[in-house]
Amino acid sequence: MFSRFTKKLGTTLYVQIWENRIRAVDIDSNNVFDEQPLLQFNSLKNGKLDVVAFGNQAYVDAVNPFSHPRTLLRDFFIAELLLKQIIQKLGGNKLTLSAPVIIVHPMEKTEGGLTMIEIRALREMALGAGARDVAVYQGENTLAASTIVFKDIAQHEVMAAAASSPM
Repeated sequence: MFSRFTKKLGTTLYVQIWENRIRAVDIDSNNVFDEQPLLQFNSLKNGKLDVVAFGNQAYVDAVNPFSHPRTLLRDFFIAELLLKQIIQKLGGNKLTLSAPVIIVHPMEKTEGGLTMIEIRALREMALGAGARDVAVYQGENTLAASTIVFKDIAQHEVMAAAASSPM
C-alpha cells in the first residue's frame, strides 16, 4: 500500500538527448530544461566531483558527455551527474518522497537502432541519476507530453527487445 502511495507522488520525466542539446520535461508540472548538455566541475581530493555549473551556465572547461563521433554517450559518469542536476532543477524546492520515472529518448546517432549495450547504458545512467524506473524510447518523432504514459512506453520497449532477441 505504501509503494502505491509513493508512486502517486513521483513524477514522469521525458528526456530527449542530442549531441549538443538535452531537453527534459516534467510531464506533471510542465517544467522544462532545454539547454546545452554541459557540466563544469572541480575534482576533489577524495575523487568526487563538485558541480560548479551545468547547462548553458557551464562555460569554463565544461564537458559534454554526449559528444562522440560514433555513439551518443561519451562519458557515462558525467552524463549521470548532469542528469542528476537536471532532475534536481526540475524538482525545484518541492519535497518528493519518490524518485521520478524517466523516459530517455536518444534523438540522434541511432541509425540501425540502438545496441543492447547502448540501451543498458542509457537505462543505468538514468537509474544512477535517481530514477525509480526507466524506459528507453526509440523513435524518430518527439512524444507529445500530453500522451505520454510511462507504463505503455516501458511495455513497448520490452516487446521491441523480445522481437530483436535472437532466440
